[in-house]
Amino acid sequence: MKLILLGPPGAGKGTQSARLTQKYAIPQLSTGDMLRAAVAAKTPIGLKAKSIMDAGALVSDDIVVGIVADRIQQPDAARGFILDGFPRTVQQAQALDVMLADKGMDLDAVIELKVDEDALHDRMAHRVKEMQAAGQPVRADDNPEAFRTRLTAYRTQTAPVSAYYAKSGRLKTVDGMAPIDEVSKAIDGLLGPLG
Repeated sequence: MKLILLGPPGAGKGTQSARLTQKYAIPQLSTGDMLRAAVAAKTPIGLKAKSIMDAGALVSDDIVVGIVADRIQQPDAARGFILDGFPRTVQQAQALDVMLADKGMDLDAVIELKVDEDALHDRMAHRVKEMQAAGQPVRADDNPEAFRTRLTAYRTQTAPVSAYYAKSGRLKTVDGMAPIDEVSKAIDGLLGPLG
């Protein structure tokens, strides 16, 4: 099963991806996680991406597409994968379609978590408090200013991806403001025949 989860930062893509990963035994491929791993490892691509990510901006398409193309070749992705945080632009979506077609693959579903952006600010603040209370490190881009930057980037660059997939009839939407379990049930309902 090859899935894409769309939605702005804080919409719950990571939470739902983790649940889908357990249910279908396929990896969650979060470009953010892959990039943060590259930053932590101080790889050349990680060093290049670090200053961009710390500012809450998006790294270039060529970096992200290259990371995803390499990652879906890994053995654990042979049965499928969940893309979380990719594609972020229509150009990336088009590049993904070409890449998958070259590999004889296609997407099984594109699901967008629809959310109220105003409520996302409260969600982000709550997440930071929970992480701090648990003694976990808070990401550099989980602060109000960087979060606003990420939302603006989402609105201008990523929101058009929904229209791209809607035009081809592949987009399905779920109310991302519902409680976590209800969002999971709605996604399961959309994937029922595929799972």
